Amino acid sequence: MYVAVYLILVQDNKVLLLQRANTGFEDGNYSVPAGHVENNEPVSSALLREVKEEIGVEIKKDDIHFLNVNHRKSDRDKPYLDFFFTASCWQGEITNCEPHKCDHLAWYDLGQLPKNMTKFVKRVILNLNKTDKTYSEYGFDTISTDYKTPS
Repeated sequence: MYVAVYLILVQDNKVLLLQRANTGFEDGNYSVPAGHVENNEPVSSALLREVKEEIGVEIKKDDIHFLNVNHRKSDRDKPYLDFFFTASCWQGEITNCEPHKCDHLAWYDLGQLPKNMTKFVKRVILNLNKTDKTYSEYGFDTISTDYKTPS
């Protein structure tokens, strides 16, 4: 099982997206800052590390907020657990720190997301205001499912 982390930053009803390039996964499509969790690394630490590496900002652990965990079968049949977070604030200027992996970095209106987006990431973004959907599945069959948290 592989574990990945994703950061969804929203500001003024816009979400920060980057266009993937030269990675071998979803190249040409838009996604959010993300990366793999390393051995013996907590998910929260991986998120903070990846954000610093990719967009050059620092986020305090207390400023990240859990959104969703997605159990996904990738196009190579690798099972993934994807942890999605948002952040209430950050320090530094957002910059494309990995131009060899990212062709474009910009803020997009939540109501006008690019058509060429990573599908499972787009689904989490579209469900941002549905706080009861904290678990989802993707790629195991033709219908991907979001589950509500029991009340």
